[in-house]
Amino acid sequence: MGLQKYVSDIKTIEQNHEIVYNYLSNFENLSTYVNDGLLAKMNESVPQIKVTDFESDSDSCRFNISGMGQAEIRIIDREPHKTIKINSSGNLPVGITFWIQLLPVDAYQSKIKLTLHAEMSMMIKMMVNKKLEEGINQLADMLTKLPYA
Repeated sequence: MGLQKYVSDIKTIEQNHEIVYNYLSNFENLSTYVNDGLLAKMNESVPQIKVTDFESDSDSCRFNISGMGQAEIRIIDREPHKTIKINSSGNLPVGITFWIQLLPVDAYQSKIKLTLHAEMSMMIKMMVNKKLEEGINQLADMLTKLPYA
């Protein structure tokens, strides 16, 4: 198993950093958004992996991955209005630690950067490395478009 690091470009969100932090630090806010279209887009773009049965509470998200079973991601640390740290558990073939970092620009604008550390075998890395490199920026772009208000 080897550790890989993926870092997004710094993106801008047209919203106050405290509002963005409060929204992203509660996984219940993501449940409707994920179930109302994001899962379908993910399953369409990566048809080899089907994600279903997404559910969440304030600290964790659980979902099923075809052929692998139930997986979970959990918020393990919050630094108010700055950082959200997330860890994986369950039946994922990749162990992840994920940071969402926020920085205020002004009262109505924030910067966001995502960092993903993935523990995976060389075989899995060969299969998903390019997708993760692209996906970290796609996820950052998606987070700039969430309905924070």
